[in-house]
Amino acid sequence: MSTSHNKIPLFSKEDYDDWKIRMQAHLATEDDEMWAVITEGPLKIMKLNLAFAIPNGEPQFLEKSRHEYTSEDKKRANLNNVARDILYKTLLE
Repeated sequence: MSTSHNKIPLFSKEDYDDWKIRMQAHLATEDDEMWAVITEGPLKIMKLNLAFAIPNGEPQFLEKSRHEYTSEDKKRANLNNVARDILYKTLLE
């Protein structure tokens, strides 16, 4: 994750289209997956399902439980909180 110190664009309903473009750019500097977290919801941290027979060659995945998370998984799972914090800051500053 970047330690970008770019100023967060303040929300403007009058200039929403411009704000959205600047916000997408700002969020991308924080993490490549940040916009997907905002538009699609929190990331699901997945693992390969080793107990499942793969009939057509496509792997099957299961969501990891929190106790299975690696340090990197924890960072990815926390992107929803980071995105929410950034969005709140666009309204409050």
